[in-house]
Amino acid sequence: MAGRRVAVKAIDWMAFAERVPPNQKAMFNGLKTRSDAIAAKLASLPEKPAAIDWTYYRTAVAKPGLVEEFEKKFSALKVPEPVDTQSAKIDTQEQEAKKSAAAYIQASKQRIAEYEKELEKFRNMIPFEQMTFEDLNEAFPETKLDTKQYPYWPHKPISEL
Repeated sequence: MAGRRVAVKAIDWMAFAERVPPNQKAMFNGLKTRSDAIAAKLASLPEKPAAIDWTYYRTAVAKPGLVEEFEKKFSALKVPEPVDTQSAKIDTQEQEAKKSAAAYIQASKQRIAEYEKELEKFRNMIPFEQMTFEDLNEAFPETKLDTKQYPYWPHKPISEL
């Protein structure tokens, strides 16, 4: 069992609980209770199963050769361990998720820097109450109307409306 116990990964229940929405707390508590019960049962089992006392069965079973046949079949029996085919896929997905998260964080930092520059521009701008139309057009060029190219109201092409 010790080999299996090493293979079982510990679950960080506190970190897990922080990510559980309030409407799913009951299901989370049920999962944790069930997991703890299974872990306790697994921990209570011996590392190796108790050895079979074949000499006792040879004396207790009346049919000759039956215990030897069972012992031979039992010793030949090998229970295959399941092969882990998903851990590699999960690890690659985790690495991809880490890369995409790092890229997102980097892009977010760039956006934050741009927004801070824009915010600084707004902080240094004269108040709207004191602006003239020229100040407004200088601060926000997209508000400037092109009366030369489009002499009629709304002074913009119809496709932009």
